[in-house]
Amino acid sequence: MSERFGARLARAVAEKGPLCAGIDPHPGLLQAWGLPADAGGLEKFALTAAETIAPEVAVIKPQSAFFEAYGPPGVAVLAKTMKVCREAGALVLLDVKRGDIGSTMAAYTAAFLPGGAELEADAITVSPYLGFGSLAPAIDVAQTQGKGLIVLARTSNPEAQGLQNALLPNGKTVAQDIVDTAAAYNAGVGPLGDIGVVVGATIAPGELDLSQLNGPILAPGFGAQGATPADLRALFGPGLPGVLPASSRDVLRHGPDPEALRAAVRRTRDSLGPLENGQ
Repeated sequence: MSERFGARLARAVAEKGPLCAGIDPHPGLLQAWGLPADAGGLEKFALTAAETIAPEVAVIKPQSAFFEAYGPPGVAVLAKTMKVCREAGALVLLDVKRGDIGSTMAAYTAAFLPGGAELEADAITVSPYLGFGSLAPAIDVAQTQGKGLIVLARTSNPEAQGLQNALLPNGKTVAQDIVDTAAAYNAGVGPLGDIGVVVGATIAPGELDLSQLNGPILAPGFGAQGATPADLRALFGPGLPGVLPASSRDVLRHGPDPEALRAAVRRTRDSLGPLENGQ
């Protein structure tokens, strides 16, 4: 079996810090970079970002939707972007938020996780809202191929609160139940499990008990959405392993000049200080 994703992630974070840098080719960003909103502009944007940022961070998170919006040419650019990132030494967490049942979930899994897939990623985001058990095909492949899954638990968008904080018959919130189910897969795995969760950096401290997760925590909301390094420490604790603060547009707005972009990602990375993730 390939080396586990959690072990590779822990090593990468120890070397480069916990920042997860997004590549989100939003039309507004392409415009700000002076690029056309077409496949050519997309490729220039994405490859400039990948070539500049990937050597600086442990994890790169392309947002698949912004590539898919351009049809087959956009998906081809996504594949090229992911390849550039991996060749530069970054782990690629593809933000696709897939979630379905049975053979459909297996097909999504086949698109992104097996070695040699055209869109092969080191990990993908997945949705458990058809039941955590519906993710079984992805979990099976991740565990055998050394890949990771990051499961939506308590996201940063305000409209998610009613659903994700709803109480289940077992007395847990939906989000806490997702965290605890992920924790069961990670139990006893070292240095870090392979099944992580998404927990927004802007939620209230104390909403979730993450102490038993033993897996990655993708924390969107850092930077442009308002969460600061101090907020991260208040929410997750100063030494909680596996926290990956995610920032995309707050860094990407400094392009298209590669030097300005590189300086921005380094400032953002260094602002996190000694979170001690994965160490």
